[in-house]
Amino acid sequence: MIRVAKTENGLLRGIEAADPRITAFKGIPFAAPPVGKNRWRAPQPAESWKGIREAYRFAPISMQSTPGLGTDVYCREWHVDPEIAMGEDCLYLNVWTGAKNTGERQPVLVWFFGGGLQWGYPAEMEFDGERLARRGVVVVTVNYRINAFGFMAHPELTKEAPEAPANFGSLDQQAGIKWVIRNIEAFGGDPNNITIAGQSAGGGSVLSQMTCPENFGLFHKAVIMSAMIRSPYSEGGIGTPATLEEAEKNGEDFLEFLGAKNLEEARALDAFYIRDKYYEFIQNHPMMMTVLDGKFCVGDPLKLYAEGKHAHVPVMAGNTEDEFPNIIEADSEKALEEMAKEVFGDRADEFLACPESHVKAGNGYAPVSGIECTVKSEFLLNRRDVNPQECYYYRFAPDIPGWDNPGTFHSVDLWFFFETLAKCWRPFVGRHYDLARQMCNYWANFIKTGNPNGKDADGTDMPYWNFYSEEHPADMVFGEQGAKITAEEETAFKRLMIEKITERLQK
Repeated sequence: MIRVAKTENGLLRGIEAADPRITAFKGIPFAAPPVGKNRWRAPQPAESWKGIREAYRFAPISMQSTPGLGTDVYCREWHVDPEIAMGEDCLYLNVWTGAKNTGERQPVLVWFFGGGLQWGYPAEMEFDGERLARRGVVVVTVNYRINAFGFMAHPELTKEAPEAPANFGSLDQQAGIKWVIRNIEAFGGDPNNITIAGQSAGGGSVLSQMTCPENFGLFHKAVIMSAMIRSPYSEGGIGTPATLEEAEKNGEDFLEFLGAKNLEEARALDAFYIRDKYYEFIQNHPMMMTVLDGKFCVGDPLKLYAEGKHAHVPVMAGNTEDEFPNIIEADSEKALEEMAKEVFGDRADEFLACPESHVKAGNGYAPVSGIECTVKSEFLLNRRDVNPQECYYYRFAPDIPGWDNPGTFHSVDLWFFFETLAKCWRPFVGRHYDLARQMCNYWANFIKTGNPNGKDADGTDMPYWNFYSEEHPADMVFGEQGAKITAEEETAFKRLMIEKITERLQK
């Protein structure tokens, strides 16, 4: 077992995981503390240390609302510890490895957590990398700055560092990838076989990293969970970056809200004061998220992907069945017809002829998963690219037990992909554990080779998962009966939704 690893900054001693064949190295600094003059600055090099540094515990999480104080599903699910350490000094990552020596060159997963770029942390219990490490994958989970600390823009910042004026959280992620390339051999990993992955805002972060020209060639596969989000019914949406001018104005308003006259005064303020004022500020102002700075972010990542301006690597992407449904808000069939003409123009009759368009959902009609249709749109455009990649679509649709009857809510699939169900309070039973084993197998296979197919634990072949294309529109459905593939032609309704999103992406 590798219990001591030699990195560029010094020696680290890890700790045996629950399975002693796996070593966990936690709280590894990959950049200097982003405090003082480094607040709102691109990540700087980490300092070296003497002797052997103990890497036994997670480092403090990024500045954010205190976890575990609410009653929402996420406070029940994994944001459960109000006492978790939190601090501005947060640029640390974690490694799980089952390698016995540094020459094994196992494939590497680099994971970015979700949380809307406002919340979240690698110490969430569903992100335990042990089960993937048992499958021969070196797992790296990277912390990064979020909310105002990671995504504020301001004219003074642009003047101070025009080469990196914003997107500090994204630059943290990029620094994590580069640290992995330089250091992962010390943990038995292969720097030439890296998969970057994330869910929700973490998946959006993967897309941002994929479409940053500086990153081309740094990684070799990507997993984007619940993050390719566009609606067929409206322009823009989640994940559309603000312009630098818009973000700078928001930053100016925020400094005024803090009572700071300039950047120097703002950098001198207490981090918890800034945190608390930020959550007051966003009650009436935009949240701080990805910024179109022309340096790291050079365009809307979804549109850049549609245009082929991205790292050309295999992609696995999908969604849970119940998350973020898109609907047409109409209170009658007549209103539906009017909205159809507004949205679909001369194709309105084609839309209205589909039975699915008249299914009423709450206060609207035509429920559809914009994520599913966006992923499929992007994958079809990928097939037309000069350098097409094999891209795999999944839909997560099993029953999720619990008194709250949550359905397949946004993020619940994380318990399954990481195969960490045993940590959850929900009364999962055998079929859920079987499904999680399959999902984790498919994921590990994709991380290793770019193809998810392979054998189950008993040596039998898992259902064959083909990449998505017009010739074989393959949906991998992770459902109550396990993994099952469907390769039927899309319905007229779904084809129209995919085409409408494609039209929006190509505008």
